[in-house]
Amino acid sequence: MSDSPSATTDNLSASTDQVMGRGFRLLGRGMSEQRFLFTISVVGSVVYGAMTVADAWVLGWATDHVIRPSFEKGEMVKGALAVSVLLFMTVAILRALGVIARRLIGGIVYYRLVADYRRRVTRRYLALPMSWHHKHPTGQLLSNANADVEAAWAVFMPLPMAIGVIAMLVAAVVAMLLADVVLTVVGLVVFPALFGINVFYQRWLSPKVSHAQSLRGDVSAVAHESFDGALVIKSLGREADETARFARHAEALRDANIAVGRIRSIFDPLLEALPNLAVLAVILIGIDRVASGAAAPGDVVQVAYLFTVVAFPVRAIGWVLGELPRSVVGWDRVRTVLDATGEMPYGSRELDGAGPARLRLEDVRFEYEAGTEVLSGVDLDLEPGRVVAVVGATGAGKSTLTSLLTRLVDPVSGRVLVDEVDVRDLTHGSLAEHVAVVPQSTFLFDDSVRENVTLGADVPDDGVWAALRAVQADGFVSALPRGLDTQLGERGTTLSGGQRQRLALARALVRRPRLLVMDDATSAVDPEVEQRILAALAEHTADEDGPSVLVVAYRKATIALADEVVFLDDGRIADRGTHAELIGRSADYRLLVDAYDQAREAGDLA
Repeated sequence: MSDSPSATTDNLSASTDQVMGRGFRLLGRGMSEQRFLFTISVVGSVVYGAMTVADAWVLGWATDHVIRPSFEKGEMVKGALAVSVLLFMTVAILRALGVIARRLIGGIVYYRLVADYRRRVTRRYLALPMSWHHKHPTGQLLSNANADVEAAWAVFMPLPMAIGVIAMLVAAVVAMLLADVVLTVVGLVVFPALFGINVFYQRWLSPKVSHAQSLRGDVSAVAHESFDGALVIKSLGREADETARFARHAEALRDANIAVGRIRSIFDPLLEALPNLAVLAVILIGIDRVASGAAAPGDVVQVAYLFTVVAFPVRAIGWVLGELPRSVVGWDRVRTVLDATGEMPYGSRELDGAGPARLRLEDVRFEYEAGTEVLSGVDLDLEPGRVVAVVGATGAGKSTLTSLLTRLVDPVSGRVLVDEVDVRDLTHGSLAEHVAVVPQSTFLFDDSVRENVTLGADVPDDGVWAALRAVQADGFVSALPRGLDTQLGERGTTLSGGQRQRLALARALVRRPRLLVMDDATSAVDPEVEQRILAALAEHTADEDGPSVLVVAYRKATIALADEVVFLDDGRIADRGTHAELIGRSADYRLLVDAYDQAREAGDLA
C-alpha cells in the first residue's frame, strides 16, 4: 500500500518535440491499421470543408445577383433566386453527407481501434505467466486495458476533422484571394498568431495532461486494492485511513485536472477571440473598399463569412495537438503490456490418453526471484489412480508445486511430465483439458450455480448434479431459492466459505479430469463433510475413469486417506511413505501434523 499519490506515475522526461514526434508516429500506426475506413472519414471531412467554402461562394454570389439587385430594382429577381436556392440546397446536402461520413466513420475508426487493442491487451495478459502478474497491481492492469487504451486512440475522434480543415483552409484561402486579395491578407494576419499561440499552448499543456493521465492509473489501482481488501479494512476498523489514502490519490488527480483546466481557461477565450477580430477587421476595411469602389459587397460578405466558418474548425487542429500528449502517455502504458516478455512457449504435442494420468517430476528446481529458491531437486511419482498428499510447513513450497503441475509457472530446471510428456511440449490448452486444479483461494463469479460449476462448458444438468453430489454440495444447492439457477452474488458472498469450496471442487470434477490437484481445497469445510468428500474422491480414483489426485493437506484424517504422503521441508522432499510410516519415523512430520490438528481444534488455523 503506497501513500504517495504518484507512486506509479509514469515519468514523462521526453521533450515536447519528442512527444509530438511519437504522437505523429502513433497517428500513422492507427491510420495504417484502419486504412480503408479512415480514408472514407477523411474524404467526408474534405467534402465538408469544400462545401463550407462553396457555401461562402454561393452566399457571395447570392449577395451580388439576388439581394443587391432586388434592393436596387425594388422587386425580387426570381430566376437568380431559384438558382441560389438550388445552389444552397445542393451544397447543404453534400455538406451533410460529408459530416455524416466524417463523424460516423471517424467514430467507427476510433471504436474499432479501442476494441482491437483491448483484445490485444487482454490476450497478452492471458499469455504472460503468473510471475509477471504478481509484479503488476490489478488496478493498473484494468487501467491499461480500459482508460489507457481509450486515451491512446482518443486523438482519432478530432483527427478526420482536422485533416479536412487543412483542405478547407487551402480552398478557403484560394477562394478569398480570388474574391479580394487585400481583405484576404488582412484576415490572414491573424493565422500566424493563432498557430503560434496554439504551439505555445500545447507546450505548456502537454506535461500537465500527461501527468493527469498517468494519475488515473494510480487512482484505479488504489480503488481496486480498496475493494479487494474491504474485509480486512472493515474488520480492522481502518475505513478512515483507507478513505484518506484514496482521497490523497483522488485529490492529486483532481489538482492535475484543475491545472489542465486553468491553462485551457486562459487560452480557449483567446483562441476564440482572434478569428472574430479578423472578421471584424475584414468588415471594417471591406466597408471602406466597397465605398471606394475597390471591392464588391458580395466579395466582402464572402471573405468575412469564410473567416467566420473557418475559425471554429481550425480549433480541431488544436484539439489534435492537445490530445497527442495524452495519447502518447496512454500508448506508452499500453505498450508496456504488449511488449512484455516472459510468455510461456508451447509445443505441438497433445495429451490424448484416457483414464487416470501419471505424473512425474524430475529434479525440479524453482525460484521466484534470483537467489530465492523455493523448490530444489524435487523428484515425485504419482502413479495412475493413486492419491498422494503433500504435507509441509508454511513456505515449504506446496502451493508452488501445484502451480508447476498446472503450468502456471515453469521450473527453472528439471521437468514436469504428465503421461511421460513434458508439459512444455504440449500445445496451448492441452494440459487444461486433462488437469484440474482447486486452489486455496476460492473464486466464484456473480452468476448462477450452474454457470459457476460449468464455466460455460456444455454439461447437462445430470452431470452438474453428479459433481455436486460427489462433493456433498447437492443438499445446500437444492435448498437455494432457484436451485442451479440461483445467482450467487459477487465472489459468491451469499454462501459460506465451505460451500464456496465445495462448488469449486464440483467445478473441477465436472470436467472429468485425469489429474486432480487440490491445494488445501477443503480447509473451510467441516471435518465430517470433508471426510465424506475425500472418501468419495478416493473411491472415484479407484474407477478406471477416475482421476489421479494430488492434495495439499493439513488434517490427519485427510492425510490418512492418501495412498502416499510426501513431506516437504524447505523446498525439498524430506521423506515419503504412508501416513503411519512417517508418523513412526519422522519427528518433524509428527510435530507438524500434531501442531496443525491442535491449531484447528483451538480455532487458530482456518
